[in-house]
Amino acid sequence: MITPLYPDLSQAAGWLPLAFLVVMGLAMLAYVILDGYDLGVGILMRHANDAEKDIMIASIGPFWDANETWLVLGVGILLVAFPTAHGQILGALYFPVAIMLLGLILRGVAFDFRVKAHAQNKPAWNRAFHIGSILAAFSQGFMLGMLVLGFQTSFWSYAFASLIGLCLMAAYCLLGATWLLMKSEGQLQIKAATWARRSLWLAGVGIATISIVTPFASPSIAEKWFSFPNFILLFPIPMITAILFWWIDRILKRLPAQLVQANQRWIWTPFASTVGIFFLAFHGLAYSLFPYLIIDKITIWQAASAPESLMIIFVGACIVLPVIIAYTVMAYRIFWGKATLLEY
Repeated sequence: MITPLYPDLSQAAGWLPLAFLVVMGLAMLAYVILDGYDLGVGILMRHANDAEKDIMIASIGPFWDANETWLVLGVGILLVAFPTAHGQILGALYFPVAIMLLGLILRGVAFDFRVKAHAQNKPAWNRAFHIGSILAAFSQGFMLGMLVLGFQTSFWSYAFASLIGLCLMAAYCLLGATWLLMKSEGQLQIKAATWARRSLWLAGVGIATISIVTPFASPSIAEKWFSFPNFILLFPIPMITAILFWWIDRILKRLPAQLVQANQRWIWTPFASTVGIFFLAFHGLAYSLFPYLIIDKITIWQAASAPESLMIIFVGACIVLPVIIAYTVMAYRIFWGKATLLEY
């Protein structure tokens, strides 16, 4: 008997996995955007002087712990709601996951120790924060590349995943630099505009590469995108993405001269446009993969826990998720504005 690809969504066994997929997807999107900019700030630290590094850390200080909560939520849902896929995905990604965790731990330790360290030791903790940010960002991009190819283990799969790792680092640098445009002042703000423009097109290469390669990874994905009328209906996604890249480049080209004149107008638009690019890229990838968690192998319904277990978890998620959202909104509302030095 062949299991239908889409079960009866009026039953708990049909709609509960779909609900958890939405929550997991939104959690991962929130993580990539929110923790993405502070990973980007960490990667960019080596280009700044000591005083600028203190401001860069201060710009993410009130937020970075809360940002990582979304990663815990997303991976936690994968574990409890889709245990079959969790085992296979993390089994295939054991090494990059370990590298990511090492990077996140290194960042966490360095973040606190650099504030209390003696002056001669502070550069070492700055380097540790920088290295931890690189490890975490690159490993996340590597995992994304492997996911797109269905966890193939050929040389070209690893090469593609490594390229995506580098491109995601650039995308995070773009997020981090545009974040600094809003949170910093003076020479650091001007530098941030330059860093953002340097990162922009490598980030674009990553999105374009995934967009080209993904349809070749599966005939079903190719049919989704290139059959009629899907192609016409989906065309606005790459078109708007290209327009946003052009708009960011145009704004960043003008910002240094504008900032020298202490004109802060439109400094928020590069960050907002970058978030828009991430949202569109996520939307396109989600459309490509659905309903599979592993391309052409495991659907969300095949990987899901029993409906009775999912219902219990669903009740808990309905309580926890609004709390996380409320805390995140409150933190950004309280600490919005230009960054000032952190003091402990």
